[in-house]
Amino acid sequence: MATNFLMHEKIWFDKFKYDDAERRYYEQMNGPVCGPSCQQSASGASSAGPSGDQNELVARIASLEAENQNLRSVVSDLQLAISRLETRLSVLEKASTSHHPSQTPPTQLVTPMKKVEPLPALSRKVEVAATSLARQAEPPALEEEEDDDIDLFGSDDEEEDQEAARVREERLRQYSEKKSKKPGLIAKSSILLDVKPWDDETDMAKMEECVRTIQMDGLVWGASKLVPVGYGIKKLQIQCVVEDDKVGTDILEEEITKFEDYVQSVDIAAFNKI
Repeated sequence: MATNFLMHEKIWFDKFKYDDAERRYYEQMNGPVCGPSCQQSASGASSAGPSGDQNELVARIASLEAENQNLRSVVSDLQLAISRLETRLSVLEKASTSHHPSQTPPTQLVTPMKKVEPLPALSRKVEVAATSLARQAEPPALEEEEDDDIDLFGSDDEEEDQEAARVREERLRQYSEKKSKKPGLIAKSSILLDVKPWDDETDMAKMEECVRTIQMDGLVWGASKLVPVGYGIKKLQIQCVVEDDKVGTDILEEEITKFEDYVQSVDIAAFNKI
């Protein structure tokens, strides 16, 4: 009887299950609902938050000030080192200018030759000195005769001086001729030219043949190759070596652009001194 009564009685035995399911649903949608203890902890954290942030800010400012002080000391050390280097550099420059060796004048090369005298001239000078001493010891009546001899010896000395000067000039002339015949250093350059055609129908072999027909004193043609540019067009890269005093880039460009049927323009891809 009791069992039948309970079966027909409408009682919600599983209400707590549905309450739990509803609570979990709203928590998932809106977040968990805090109780009074949770609210108190939240209020305590909010009240303690500003003081904690202030302490952290003060600590960070202190660390920044210490770092700034270190940076200032490093900068001051660098400035001191730079000033010392500048002072030392100025001292070295002054020392180098004061101890710079002076160039030897070219006349010093020939001054030793002035002192070279032949042996006959020295012997004659000795004789002249001996005769002058003898003339001083003799009576005055013989002075006129000795004067003639002294004049003769003096003329010989002049002839010997002229001979030494002539020999010196001859040696200087030979030295200058030998120096002029010595070959000097020839300045040369290596040039890489880009020769561009009008279109893809230009005969590149004929264009290279025309370029190589250019012959000048101081010009030597080297290797060449075709480099793709685009749309089926290729340019001619050709190497040449020139003497700077004889051949210039302007002359090369002018001579190459004379082949108007093949060449559109000429550019210098590379220029190196040898």
